[in-house]
Amino acid sequence: MARGRRLDRAFAAATRPLDSRDRAWCRELVFGIQRLRGRLDYLLDRKVKRGLESVKSGVRDSLRIGLYELLYMDGVPDYASVSQAVDLAQSKGGPGVSGFANAVLRGIKRDGGGPEHFPDPEIHPVEFLSTWGSHPRWLVERWLARWSSADVRKLVEANNSVPPLCLHCLSHTPEEAQEALEASQIDAGVVGSGTGCVVIGGHVSLEEAMTVVPAVVQDPAAALVVSYADPDPDAVVADLCAAPGGKTLALAARGNVVLAADRSVERLRLVRENLDRVRGQVGCLGPVSTVQADALAPPVSRPDMLLLDVPCTGTGTLRRNPDIRWKLTPGRLDEMAALQGRMLDACAEVVPSGGVLVYATCSLEPEENEEQIEAFMDRRPDFQMDPGAGVDGEFLDDRGYLYLTPQVHGFDGVFAARLRKV
Repeated sequence: MARGRRLDRAFAAATRPLDSRDRAWCRELVFGIQRLRGRLDYLLDRKVKRGLESVKSGVRDSLRIGLYELLYMDGVPDYASVSQAVDLAQSKGGPGVSGFANAVLRGIKRDGGGPEHFPDPEIHPVEFLSTWGSHPRWLVERWLARWSSADVRKLVEANNSVPPLCLHCLSHTPEEAQEALEASQIDAGVVGSGTGCVVIGGHVSLEEAMTVVPAVVQDPAAALVVSYADPDPDAVVADLCAAPGGKTLALAARGNVVLAADRSVERLRLVRENLDRVRGQVGCLGPVSTVQADALAPPVSRPDMLLLDVPCTGTGTLRRNPDIRWKLTPGRLDEMAALQGRMLDACAEVVPSGGVLVYATCSLEPEENEEQIEAFMDRRPDFQMDPGAGVDGEFLDDRGYLYLTPQVHGFDGVFAARLRKV
C-alpha cells in the first residue's frame, strides 16, 4: 500500500485488477493487519532479540502478513503462511533473513498468541489495551481518563471488529427495502432505531443491492445526523464538506434543495456520480447543485440550514478506517480542532437570523465535539442549541447533542450539534 494515502483509497487502486473473491481475501488480510497491528507487533517483538524496530520495514511487514495468516486466517494452511512469509521476507531482506523469519513465526505459533500472553488487563490496563487491544498508547490513556477500563475495552474490541455493510434507504422504508432485497436473494435486516438503514449479510454485490433499492452506503450513525438536522420540507440546505455525498443524497431524498460543496475536485466527482446513480431511482429527489469550495469561504449566502460535517480525526470510525489509529498524533488532534473552529466562525457569518447551523464530526474527542461547540457559543452568543425532534432521545445527551459511541450503540462514533441563529 502507498504510504501516506488513506488505506481504503490505496487498497481500491491496488486491487482493481483482481476478481471479487481475491479482492475480498486481500481486504481481510490488509485491513486485519491494520486493526491488529499492535497485537501482532507485541508478539513479534518478544521473539526478536534486538526488538522489532531493529528489523527492516519490508521484513517487518512480511512477518506481520505471515503472523496474521497463521493466527486469524483459517483457510490458509500453516505451512503455506510460513513459507510465503519467509519468501517475501527474503525478497525484502536478503537470503540471510529466511531462517530468522521462519524461527520467529513458528515460535509464536508454537507458544500461542492469545490474551494470556499479554499484560494483565486488571494490573496493567494501558499496556493490555495498547497491545492486545491494538491501539496507540496515548489514545488509550485519553480514553481511560474519560471512561472505565471495561468501557474502553469494549471500545477497542468494537474498533477491532469488521463493520457490517449498511445501506441508508432513500425511497423505501427499511422494511420495504428488506422485502425487496430478499426477493432478489440478498440477505438483509432492518437496523431500526429510526436510522432508515438496512444491514446486508453475506457476500453480495453492492452494485446489485443498490440496483434493487435506491440507497447510499452509510453507517446508521451517519444516517442519524441527517435525521437530527431535520430541515423543514421546503428548506434550502447547504452541505459543506459534502463528499462522498451520502448526507447530500439523504437530504435531497427528503425533497430539500441542496447545495453540495467540497474543496476536493476528485471527491466532489463522487458526489456527482452518486447523484447520477440515484437520480432515476428516486422520484421525489430535490434539486442538487455541486460546487468546488472551501468551508472557510462558504459559497452560499443565507441558507435555511447549513450542514458542516467537518474534517476530523475520525476516532469514531476506527473499525472502518483502521489505519487512522497509527497515523493520528496529539498534534494532529490540536490542528483539526483549530481548523474546525475557523470553519465554524466562517460559516456562522452566512447563516441568517432564524437559520440553522448543524455541526457534525465522526470523532470521539471532546476538543472536536462538545468543547468545540461550547467555545463557539461563547464567541457567538447569537447561536443557541435547538436540537429539534428528529431522533430518539436515547441518542441525545442532556445538552441536546447527538452523541453515539461504538461501545454503547454498536454504530460508528458520531457527534452533532444543531444550533439556531437568533
